[in-house]
Amino acid sequence: MLHYPNSISSKLPKVGTTIFTVMSKLAQDYNAVNLSQGFPDFPVSEELIDLVYKHMKAGKNQYPPMAGVMALRETIAVKMEKAYGAKYDPEAEITITAGGTQAIFTAIMATVSEGDEVIIFTPAYDCYAPAVELAGGKPVYVQLKNSDYSIDWKQVKKVVSRHTKMILINTPHNPSGAIISEKDIQELIKITKDNDIIILSDEVYEHIVFDGEQHLSMAQYPELINRSLIVYSFGKTFHITGWKTGYIVGPENLMAEFRKVHQYNVFTANGPIQYAIADYMQNAENYLHISEQYQKRRNIFLSAVKASRFKLKPAKGTYFQLLDYSAISDEDDIDFAKRLTAEFKVASIPVSVFYHNPVQNHVLRFCFAKEEETLLRAGEILTKI
Repeated sequence: MLHYPNSISSKLPKVGTTIFTVMSKLAQDYNAVNLSQGFPDFPVSEELIDLVYKHMKAGKNQYPPMAGVMALRETIAVKMEKAYGAKYDPEAEITITAGGTQAIFTAIMATVSEGDEVIIFTPAYDCYAPAVELAGGKPVYVQLKNSDYSIDWKQVKKVVSRHTKMILINTPHNPSGAIISEKDIQELIKITKDNDIIILSDEVYEHIVFDGEQHLSMAQYPELINRSLIVYSFGKTFHITGWKTGYIVGPENLMAEFRKVHQYNVFTANGPIQYAIADYMQNAENYLHISEQYQKRRNIFLSAVKASRFKLKPAKGTYFQLLDYSAISDEDDIDFAKRLTAEFKVASIPVSVFYHNPVQNHVLRFCFAKEEETLLRAGEILTKI
């Protein structure tokens, strides 16, 4: 048996096995319909797969440039200008990353120093706070309103201080499916007007917005673009989460700092995949209508659970739907989620785990990025509870 030195002190003493791992294992153990972890179960585009194979066969299997394949960066620059009217220099202001999480981690490590404060809205995706803590910063939590998961700007103004280095925005929002409004943008502009606060904007679900709503990006606002590092994900856009490829855009001064860390963090991202995506994105139809596909899946799921005892408000974006089970049980959400998996064979994620201090709203998160048959089967089960 190996013996370890007793002097090791964890940098993340409160972090254990994530709830995503726990619930996915329970789903496997009980052969449950897995609507917990956010990954699609439908096929990837054959054209995109063929393009990866094409570039592998062409010998593009060695290190691409540190900042990413130029053809892909140029394609992204075109897309950003068409979508948001934002002009980014592909040479200095766009970097391809090994997924959105790596981009977020690297951005925080590159810009947050000992004692800096970072405002995080909860419930929040679980990678934000640990990255801030590893950078020596202090997470400052602002809880979203329980009714609709909107931002309480009065509370934000109370916690902004001379130590505030960054505000972390996530829209469309995981886990709630909420999106920010024009009013939110104007409040953010006011708060950051006379200071050097950096905005780190997690916009990985940019193309998954429903019911005629528009995704509002930091990139489309002159008052925000020059202070914003914005993270995107090909995994979410093209349902290739296992390929772990994304990108980040930002002004040259911030991107220069980002790349200093990026080169020692991962150096670069998968080469053949970058070449393939660059080709695939030449046809904008491959990503402009994704929201329609997911809205159809959302509506199938909502229709399937309509007759159940769960309460719901349709998600405005992402591929997650929250269901309120307060009319069914008063159990805390972790216990109920586990029982739902073990007894009823549907796996979800309890929303309390996305808070700094767990909040019991009796809400579970379900991923509807699934085949219609999967969603209907889950809905049939949930309706019987």
